[in-house]
Amino acid sequence: MINDRLDALADYPFRKLSTLLDPIKPVSNDAPLLLSVGEPQNQPPAFINEVIAENGHLWNKYPPALATPAYRQAVADWLTARYKLPAGFIDPDRNVVPVPGSREPLFMLALVTIPAAKGGGKPVVLVPSPSYHVYRGAALAANAETVYLPATAATNFLPDPESVSKDVLERTALCYLCTPSNPQGTVGDIAYLKSWIKLAREHDFVLAVDECYAEIYDALPPAGALEACAALGDGPNGTPMDNVVVFHSLSKRSSAPGLRAGFIAGDAKVMARYGELIGYACTPMPLPIVAAATALWRDEAHVRENQAMYRRNFDIATRLLDGKAGYFRPQAGFFLWLDVGDGEAACARLWKEAAIRSLPGGYMAVPDANGVNPGAPYLRIALVYDNDTMEDALGRLARAL
Repeated sequence: MINDRLDALADYPFRKLSTLLDPIKPVSNDAPLLLSVGEPQNQPPAFINEVIAENGHLWNKYPPALATPAYRQAVADWLTARYKLPAGFIDPDRNVVPVPGSREPLFMLALVTIPAAKGGGKPVVLVPSPSYHVYRGAALAANAETVYLPATAATNFLPDPESVSKDVLERTALCYLCTPSNPQGTVGDIAYLKSWIKLAREHDFVLAVDECYAEIYDALPPAGALEACAALGDGPNGTPMDNVVVFHSLSKRSSAPGLRAGFIAGDAKVMARYGELIGYACTPMPLPIVAAATALWRDEAHVRENQAMYRRNFDIATRLLDGKAGYFRPQAGFFLWLDVGDGEAACARLWKEAAIRSLPGGYMAVPDANGVNPGAPYLRIALVYDNDTMEDALGRLARAL
């Protein structure tokens, strides 16, 4: 019998989007553009094809659970350089677990961190609202209570750590935090990250920090949770990464979502436990993919080109949308978070009149205690095409709105 908890996942955002838009036929003669999904449309570096071909003789090998020492070392070196961590801060064998992208580990982490009970009651998972739907699905799968934290303009579109009551914190087993935030593109600074890490250590829960958009930014590279850990020093278990796990992938950084390559890093105890889970339920990366991913983590030239393209898309958006629909230039990521009054109605109108598929912000959020959905007035637009295509798309969008 199918687990009845899956019934609560029936409002999957893209299923709701299909229900909304599939009956509508665009009247525009323009080519349809899918700005609803965060899927980069530019190509990854060509050298990965060569690396995969060179390692093609390894397709007949079962993938090792933890990839290769070379991959884990490339990740440790990248983290150290990117976040200016002390030498030796990251142990590639204790603090890094290779994963196939970020969605699987974001979901599966709940299964290794949430106990049957905590603080004398049902364990809690803290989830921003709005946010990536996988966080909510993970909490449901682990049979935890989901407590939604508003991520609105009033708090820079990030959940406020001081807003969580002590009784909820005592039952909290896991907290999802996304910075740069999806969908809004705002960034938590070091002080903000420290405040969440201190809270996680004080109340003994795992802080899962989704940093998958950290390499697409406008002006300044976003701070990272491990950077905050290094600044704070040792936690209650005697290591600087206590209670913290970060998530990274090559999907956005390298425009390689189809490669399915990434890593989680942080608390050695959590990494060990997750490593055990891989043997039962997770998908290790095939060795030719591991080789290509290792090369990508060691190359920064293609990342700089990627960043430049997205900055030009930000420039186009600012020129065409400034002063419209509550437009603000995101600090990072590649989404626009537009206040259109009624996201669902605007989404339907954009599809019909401009052949642009977008995502209503309300589909990424849940109603608060007063029945107000914080995402309902918004529309999420993914700036994932090349500059010329985005010039056309955003021109259409500006006219339709």
